Amino acid sequence: MGALGLPDYPWDHVVPYADRARAHPDGIVDLSIGSPVDPTPELIRRALSEATDAHAYPVTVGTPALREAIVDWFARRRSVPGLRSENVLPTIGSKELVALLPTLLGLGSGDAVVHPRAAYPTYAVGAHVAGAEPVAADDPGSWPAHTRLVWLNSPGNPDGRVRDVDELALAVRRARELGAVIAGDECYAELGWDGPWADRPVPSVLDPRVTGGDDTGVLAVYSLSKQSNLAGYRAAFLAGDADLVARLATVRKHLGLMLPGPVQQAMVTALGDDTHVAAQKGRYRRRRELLRPALQEAGFRIDHSEAGLYLWATEGRDAWESMGRLADAGILAGPGHFYGEHFPQHVRLSLTATDERVEAGAARLRGMAATSESPL
Repeated sequence: MGALGLPDYPWDHVVPYADRARAHPDGIVDLSIGSPVDPTPELIRRALSEATDAHAYPVTVGTPALREAIVDWFARRRSVPGLRSENVLPTIGSKELVALLPTLLGLGSGDAVVHPRAAYPTYAVGAHVAGAEPVAADDPGSWPAHTRLVWLNSPGNPDGRVRDVDELALAVRRARELGAVIAGDECYAELGWDGPWADRPVPSVLDPRVTGGDDTGVLAVYSLSKQSNLAGYRAAFLAGDADLVARLATVRKHLGLMLPGPVQQAMVTALGDDTHVAAQKGRYRRRRELLRPALQEAGFRIDHSEAGLYLWATEGRDAWESMGRLADAGILAGPGHFYGEHFPQHVRLSLTATDERVEAGAARLRGMAATSESPL
């Protein structure tokens, strides 16, 4: 166990599989972490460069220009009109907010933090850090009476699941019955692929059709890491209930959680330009169209994955065994064990590798098909 009684960092357990994959004669195809590999768009880099005379402390709540850009972006891209500057707040990436939100809200012993059954592990980590109880549950009817924070994740990581307007509205109603804050982690919202999400936006938890026009107790979290290749900038923000935003801003001021000024200016530019977002989505689409059928040929079934940055796959055997088979083909994935106890036979494969590496991975998967002994 590590600090604060937390488990060791899970990705350390993947190191032996990475070593096996690197031993492939043509090198590793790393589809594990999901860190962007494509260049940060030039217009955003230029905006950052032009803002480097940052001699004063940055503003915790964000510059007026950034707050206006976030408000405009929600109206234009997320079908959430009517927000004002007091409804939004920049954060230092989205992971720190996910990890700290229970603490920032004052949760502790006796409080439950609900998160999806297939979940990014930081939801549970954040509950543990606050001394609260993490509860993995998708069905709002099963959320316990002592729930004080609900995390939704749509599109989901790792499974790419999308909650439609009716599902989101049901979740918001149940959270309000419980007196809980509900937060939608929507970092993959620009990456819809299949079904209704192929040609219309993934809905936000702040959509008026979800909230009934009342955002009390509701927050949405977004990151520019994936849509704009800004993972290294730590550029993210939240929006929603103005009273909650004000409470969070006050605590963040005391803790010195300030987004650097040049990054804030770069975010203004990124949020105002949709062209680079469409171009990046096109890159991910092409990679997905190579990997998905190759995985299926190799004996994997793809579950959900209708949106987001990952393919959530199983060949009906323990994930560590699948990890080994993939590693022997020079491919590194992420084991389902990392995303909760409910999916021990799934692996997660990211679309964040170069075109050349994705093409190599697809070819290797097709080669696996000839020797596959999948139980599926």
